[in-house]
Amino acid sequence: MSVLMSLAMFPTDKIGSKSKEVSEILNIIKNSGYKYQLTSMNTIVEAKTLQELLELLNKCYLRLEELGCNRVYISVNFDARSSGENRINSKVKSVEEHIGDVSK
Repeated sequence: MSVLMSLAMFPTDKIGSKSKEVSEILNIIKNSGYKYQLTSMNTIVEAKTLQELLELLNKCYLRLEELGCNRVYISVNFDARSSGENRINSKVKSVEEHIGDVSK
């Protein structure tokens, strides 16, 4: 099984840049051992099960709670497939086979 999660999470009760809080979340993801890709709008994470990603999602939320965030925006999408691996890269490569490089 392969599950992809697209995650955007940040506090809405803080003024100004949210990069400090986002960095705290990314550090949890980085240390999780799962493949991930940071983008300008969200972070994509790949794991073998939905449960693993739900637990990771909860850890990220709890970290913001520890930092004193009283209101948190969370947007999450999942793509679960019973087979496959390394889909975090292979899905992009599949499109590139049709139109060439898609990232600059």
